[in-house]
Amino acid sequence: MKQTEEKRYFYRNFFSIYTALVLQNVITLSVNLADNMMLGAYSETSLAGVAAVNQIQFVFQQMLLALGDGAVMFCSQYWGRKQTEPMRKIAATAMRTGLLVAVILFLLVSFFPYQAVGLFTTDGPIIEEGVRYIRLIRFTYLFFAVTQLLLASLRSVEVVRIAFYLSVMTFFVNCGINYVLIYGKFGAPKLGVAGAAIGTLAARILECGILIFYVARKEKRLCLKLRGYFQFDRVLSKDYFKVTAPVFFVQSLWGLNTALQTVILGHMTAAAIAANSVASTLFLMVKSMAVGAASTASVLIGKTVGAGDMGQVKLYAVRLQKMFLAIGVVSGIILFFLRIPVLSLYDLSPVTKDMANTFLIILSVVCVGMSYQMPTNNGIIRGGGHAGFVVKLDLISIWGIVLPVSFFMAFVVKASPVVVVCCLNADQIFKCIPAFMEVNFGKWVRKLTRD
Repeated sequence: MKQTEEKRYFYRNFFSIYTALVLQNVITLSVNLADNMMLGAYSETSLAGVAAVNQIQFVFQQMLLALGDGAVMFCSQYWGRKQTEPMRKIAATAMRTGLLVAVILFLLVSFFPYQAVGLFTTDGPIIEEGVRYIRLIRFTYLFFAVTQLLLASLRSVEVVRIAFYLSVMTFFVNCGINYVLIYGKFGAPKLGVAGAAIGTLAARILECGILIFYVARKEKRLCLKLRGYFQFDRVLSKDYFKVTAPVFFVQSLWGLNTALQTVILGHMTAAAIAANSVASTLFLMVKSMAVGAASTASVLIGKTVGAGDMGQVKLYAVRLQKMFLAIGVVSGIILFFLRIPVLSLYDLSPVTKDMANTFLIILSVVCVGMSYQMPTNNGIIRGGGHAGFVVKLDLISIWGIVLPVSFFMAFVVKASPVVVVCCLNADQIFKCIPAFMEVNFGKWVRKLTRD
């Protein structure tokens, strides 16, 4: 009876967090999908320009994700011990670092806009459209950093619904403004990519403002206050950076790796970059199931490690792996059958649409492996405190295998974009083996808290 109650509590706790995180990710990415559809109907050149700029945004997002995940690793363990004071100090360290990264990125794209967009394509008209977009979208960086790191702090104490509500609001605000300003509806000027940027900026400002109000007035578990962000704890900051710095480095490289996919494909054909934009947006939406699983597992494992129940940690690890495999099969099937109706909504050339369709078939297979290895590595192992294993695995697989092989196939062998996409995503399959070996036979539980 006691075991049945424990299982019921585990699954209820997992799915209450998981459902909110997946829905938040899906709706957030739906904004990008809607942007792509609207811009695709407006101009394929505009779509490609925004896709290039979004690679910069993606790298930035990975940096913030690493800072947030580092905070969650520590804070969830302290949450298991019911110690909130160290959590607030770690959250403040993560926020200051995130704002510094946002300011640096803002300055770089402000002084070098053409060079920034030119990293991802050599097509002049695409670069021009990208620069028009980046001149406005750069103002979202600070607001986005505050929002993402506040949400990470709340996630560590199992507060996730606010993220879902914010994403719903962002979706409607962004899509509404985009529709009006991209096409010039209801007497508004027809702004194209600039209209899309204005919609995103307005949504980010509103999202950040509402979240700050919620944290200041409504949130009761962590009790974050503005004055706490001006306090510096040298010991806890050192602990945080010791674990988070390698994660930040590798996560940034992983974001750069994803951006380099656009570089490689963008230097092949114009159809390849547009097809990759369409396929990757839908893929990222389905990938939300794996991302949500990783985030949820990190919180649950970290909290259990902090509580000191090692037997329960091992039990949860086995149980979670079975769930990850099920999630992988379901997400692969969804992506495979969803590709045709979604592609029919785009106004693309037959060549681009056919290439995007092939990319999505490949990615539906990739989904299965990714949905196991990513939550196992980033959720269980990293959530247990052993970030070093994940760092080494990513460095070897991405920079030692995937990128060299992909560059060779693209620029030496002159292989087709389809073959190159297979090479770029191969690590999602072969990383399953070391992930399985480490989580089931390795020593990945690390205590990060101080007594």
